[in-house]
Amino acid sequence: MTSVQRDRADPVPGAGKSRARYRRIIRFAAWHLAVTWWFELFLPRIGLGRVAERTRTRRMRRFAQRFHQLAVELGGLMIKVGQFMSSRLDVLPPEITSELEGLQDEVPPVPFPEIRALAEAELGVPLNAAFVAVEETPIAAASLGQAHRAQLSPDDAADTGLDSGVLKVQRPGIDAIVAVDLAALRKVGGWLSRIRIVANRADVPALIKEFSQTSLEEIDYMNEAANAERFAADFADDRRVAAPRVVWERTTRRALTLEDVTAIKITDSEALLAAGIDPVQVAPVFASVMFDQLFTNGFFHADPHPGNIFITPVEDSSAEHPWKLTFIDFGMMGEVPPKTRSGLRKLLIAAASRDGKGLVAAIKDLGVLVPSTDSAGLERAMTKLFARFGGMGFAELREVDPKEFRDFAVEFGDVIRSLPFQLPENFLLIIRAMSLTSGVCSSLDARFNLWDSVEPYAAQLMRDERGNVVQEVARQAFDAVGIAFGLPKRVDGLLARIEEGPLSVANPRLEQQVSRLTRVTRRLASLVIFGALLIAGAILRADDMVFGNVLMVASVVALLHGLWVGRRHR
Repeated sequence: MTSVQRDRADPVPGAGKSRARYRRIIRFAAWHLAVTWWFELFLPRIGLGRVAERTRTRRMRRFAQRFHQLAVELGGLMIKVGQFMSSRLDVLPPEITSELEGLQDEVPPVPFPEIRALAEAELGVPLNAAFVAVEETPIAAASLGQAHRAQLSPDDAADTGLDSGVLKVQRPGIDAIVAVDLAALRKVGGWLSRIRIVANRADVPALIKEFSQTSLEEIDYMNEAANAERFAADFADDRRVAAPRVVWERTTRRALTLEDVTAIKITDSEALLAAGIDPVQVAPVFASVMFDQLFTNGFFHADPHPGNIFITPVEDSSAEHPWKLTFIDFGMMGEVPPKTRSGLRKLLIAAASRDGKGLVAAIKDLGVLVPSTDSAGLERAMTKLFARFGGMGFAELREVDPKEFRDFAVEFGDVIRSLPFQLPENFLLIIRAMSLTSGVCSSLDARFNLWDSVEPYAAQLMRDERGNVVQEVARQAFDAVGIAFGLPKRVDGLLARIEEGPLSVANPRLEQQVSRLTRVTRRLASLVIFGALLIAGAILRADDMVFGNVLMVASVVALLHGLWVGRRHR
C-alpha cells in the first residue's frame, strides 16, 4: 500500500486510537488553514483587511491555546512543532510564544513500570542487574522519550570512569505514534502543495519527506549515541562546549545511557544570576557556537531548544567565561554539504557587509532562487533594506514605525513576490536550528542584536577566505614558475638532441629563434614571480602590514630582473 493510499485509509490499519489521533490532527489543521485563508487572503482581497487586523491578536491567542491543548494531549511530533513555535520569539508574536512556552517542560511522563518493562526488554536483563539504582521520577519527559538518573554498576563504572548516568528510554508505542503523525503531516502537506503561493515557494512533499527521515532517525538511540560522540569530537578542543559521554554497554535502539551532565537550563535567568552568570553574556557565545556548527563543522544540532542546552559552571581561571555550554539530545542532527556550506558562508559575509548584490548571488548559489532569475529588482530591494534597517536587532526592529515597513512592502512587495523563490530540501533543519538559536538568544537578552555576533564571525570567515585565496594564488604561481623555469632547459635539451641526432640542423635563423624563445621564457618566469608576490602582498597587507610590504617590495626585484633579462640581449 502506498503512502497516499495509507493516508486515505487508516494511518495505522486496525488501530482505533491511531485512527482517532490521525483524524483529530487533520481536523485541527483543516479548520485553522481555512480560518487563515479567510482572514488573511480572502478578506483583504475584497477590501476588508482591517477586519483581519482587528481580530488577528485574538485569533492568534485562540490558535495557540488550542494547539497547546492538542499537543499536550497527543504528545509525539505535535510537541516538537509546539516547541519550535515557542522558540520563535524573534518572529512570532507573544500571544503564540508565551502560550506554547510551557510545552518544553509540560510533557506528561510515562508511569515508571512501563519504562522499566521497556528498558528491561531492551537491555535483556532486570533493571537492578544493569544498574545499582534508577530513580523512578524522571528528570525530563520529552515528546519521544524520558530520562531517569541512574547509578552505574561497578563494572560499568570501572569501564567508563563514571559513577552516575542518565538512562533515556523511549515512550512505549512511540513508533506507531510517529507513523500516525507523519501520515497526518503528509496529508496536510498535500493540501499546502495545491496552494499556488505555497507551492511556488517550497516543495512541500519533499520537505515532509526530509522531516519524516529526521523523525525516524530521532527514535533510533544508536544513531543518537553515534551523533553525540561525533559532536563531542568536533568540539574536543573548544572549552566553551561540552557533551555527555556514551555508556555503550547499556545502550540499544530504544534505551540510551549517557553521562549525567544536568546543570542550569540555558533560559533560566534566575538560576544563572544566582550562579553569578550574566545571561546577556551567554547569548553571543551560544550564537557563535551555533555558527561554528553550521558554517565551519558542517554537522549541527538541529534541535537547540532551551531544554536541550545547559549552562555548566566551571572552575577554570584560564577560561574566558567561568561556564560552558553543555548540549544534550543528539537525535535530531543535520549535515551541511560543502557546496551549501560555502553558499552559507557567502550569505553571512554579504549580510554582514550590507552587500545586497552579494546577498542575492549567495541566495542563488544556495538554490533558494532559480539561477536564471532576473534579480536586479531584488538587489535594489536588499540594498535599500540594508541601508535603512541593516544592523538593527530584533528588539530595535519592533520599535520601528510600522509605516516604514509598509512603505517598503509597497515599493518592493510585487518584485519579491514575483521572484521564483524555493526552499531546498536540506534547508529544513538549517532553518530550524537558526530559528531556535535566535529565539534562545532573544530570551537570554531581550535587546540581543544578532548583528553583534554575525559581524565578527563574518570578519573571521573573510580572513579565512582571504587566506585560502593566498594559498591558491601561491600554489598556482609556483606551478607556473616551475613550468616557466623548466622551459629554457627543455628548449636547450631539444636543441641538443636535434644537433646530436640523425638530422643535422645548420640554420642560423632557427638558432636565433630558439635563443629568443629561451630569453622570453626566462623573462616570463620573473614576471610570474612578480605577479604572485604582488598579489599575495596586497592581500596579506590588510592583516599583516609588515609581511605584506616585504612581499610587495620583493615583487619589484622580480620585475626589474624580468625587464633586465629582456633588454640585455637586444
